[in-house]
Amino acid sequence: MTTVPYEIVDVFTDRPFAGNPLAVVFGADALGADQMQTLAREFNLSETVFVLPPTVPDATYRARIFTPVTELPFAGHPSVGTAVTVMRRGDAKPGTLRQECGAGVLPIEVTEHGEGRLTGGTPSLGAEHDPAPLLEIAGLTAADLDGPAPRTAGCGLDHLFLSVRPDAVSRAVPDPAAAARHGVPKLTVLAWNATANTAHLRMFGSGVGVREDPATGSAALGLGVWLVAAGLLPADGVTRYTVHQGAEMHRPSTLECTVTAAGGVATSATVAGHVVPIARGEIIVPPFIG
Repeated sequence: MTTVPYEIVDVFTDRPFAGNPLAVVFGADALGADQMQTLAREFNLSETVFVLPPTVPDATYRARIFTPVTELPFAGHPSVGTAVTVMRRGDAKPGTLRQECGAGVLPIEVTEHGEGRLTGGTPSLGAEHDPAPLLEIAGLTAADLDGPAPRTAGCGLDHLFLSVRPDAVSRAVPDPAAAARHGVPKLTVLAWNATANTAHLRMFGSGVGVREDPATGSAALGLGVWLVAAGLLPADGVTRYTVHQGAEMHRPSTLECTVTAAGGVATSATVAGHVVPIARGEIIVPPFIG
C-alpha cells in the first residue's frame, strides 16, 4: 500500500488551534490531479498543498494548491504555510524561498522562528459591482453598507470586497444559494478602521468549497490594492496595515501586510504571519482515476 507523508500546520497565528489549518503533502511527484483532488477532499481543509520539484531554474519548489472541490493558481495561507514547513523540514534554509505556482514564481521570506512573508503577484483591480446581490449573499441589508463601492482586487487571485459597518461583519450569515444564483463564488466582507489601519474581514467561498475561511492571505493582499484604489491608504510609498479574521469561527488570525503604491495605484503587496506545526503522518495514495 503506497502512502505519502503530510504535515498539518496552522497559519497566521502564533499558537496552535487558531489561524487557518493547512495540509502540506510531500513526495507527491507521481500523483495525478485527480488523486490530489481526492486527498484534498479527504483532508477537507480550506486548502491542501502538494509540494513538487520546480520546473523553472530559479524556483525552490513547485506548489499545487487544492480546495476540497477545485485547484487554485495561488492562495496566501497555503503559500506561507508551505514555505515555512519546507524550511522546518530542512529542505531549504531560512531566507528567501521562491515558490512556483499558477501565479508565477513568488518570493517568500521565512525565518527560523516560523514566520513567513509572501510577496503577492501582479496587482489587479476590477470594475465596481452592484452591492444589492452581495448584501443578499452576506445576509445583510443596505443599511449595513459603509465605505467605497464593492469591486474586485487581487495579487495573484482576485477577491470581491464589500465594505460594511463594523457591527455588520460579525452579523453576516453567508447564503450559498444566493451566491450560486448571482454567480459569486467568493465574497469578502470587511470593515475598515482608518485610525488604526486595520480591517476586520470575513471571506465566504462556497463556490470554491469553502463556506468560510479563517485566514485568507490572498484576500489580505488584494485588500491593500482595493484600499489604495479607494483612497483609504496613501497613494504613494509603502504602508502597513493589519487584517483580523477568523474570530467568528473560534480561530482568530492576524495577517500583517504592506502595500506599495505610486500615483494612486498599488504596485505590490505583502502578507506575513507565523506558522505553527500541529500534526504529521502518512496518508494512502488514492487510486488513479483518469
